[in-house]
Amino acid sequence: MSENTTIHDLPVEEMVYPGNRACAGCGLSIVYRIGLKALGQDTVLTVPPSCLTVLQGLHPIASTRLPCLNVTFASTAASATGISAALRALGKSDTTVAAWAGDGGTSDIGLQALSGAFERGEDFIFFCYDNEAYMNTGVQRSGTTPRKVLTTTTPILGKKQKNKDMPAIMQAHGISYIATASAAYPLDLYDKVLKAKSITGPKYIHVHTPCPAGWGFSPANTVKVGRMAVETGMFDLYEIEESNWRLTGKSRKMLGKELRPVEEYLGLQARFKSLSREQVQEVQNEIDSKWSGYRRLKDNPDGI
Repeated sequence: MSENTTIHDLPVEEMVYPGNRACAGCGLSIVYRIGLKALGQDTVLTVPPSCLTVLQGLHPIASTRLPCLNVTFASTAASATGISAALRALGKSDTTVAAWAGDGGTSDIGLQALSGAFERGEDFIFFCYDNEAYMNTGVQRSGTTPRKVLTTTTPILGKKQKNKDMPAIMQAHGISYIATASAAYPLDLYDKVLKAKSITGPKYIHVHTPCPAGWGFSPANTVKVGRMAVETGMFDLYEIEESNWRLTGKSRKMLGKELRPVEEYLGLQARFKSLSREQVQEVQNEIDSKWSGYRRLKDNPDGI
């Protein structure tokens, strides 16, 4: 994958109009804008109920320029399957089909349809923009909400369970391409979307998407929080192609360097305020262990 894209290389044409209904500082607005630039005009979108439905608006006042099918919460991947089949029947196999769902519509309510579509080898890109809770309906915990995070359904001591590792679940399906990305590193996202477009078969891109309203930080700090997640090792940028796993972008550049303390990331957000000093250290220990494994693989050309 090319990692040399600069801001000057991005298409000038915008697929998302300004003045949409996203919240101030919305990480998804960055992700969607850059993602659609990479997807291009010959694309059909499908979206379930979510923050994205709010961002783009409903016909006839949608803020996006691409055709989009709004579907039920559980059927995003099923609708992408149907759209792809219809386009093939019309002889338009070059048109990209892209499904966009939040973490609730991916890791929870939409998982059955997604798993079935990927097991069958359907040809579309599935994006999970992960803001780590059901933000559009009031910040309820989801399958990807990290442990100890305060939400409206885990209001006192935070979520008890560890978050689902959705890229690993998708990897178990043996699909064509998997990548993680971040709203704070849009050029890395852009390159990965371009690569996914060039590959036939099921593709999954999991995008870390900071949410000021749900995470409890200033809207001015969206990119800062997103970058901090990567710089502390809390969220890693990587891709998996033909079972080959490799770090990318900023995460790859951090190999051999000291990570920032995770308390800097956690301390920026009100949702982690229930964490004790001991619990912060537990999170740090988990990250240290994970990155020790990455560093052991550093000299393996077939690994990272």
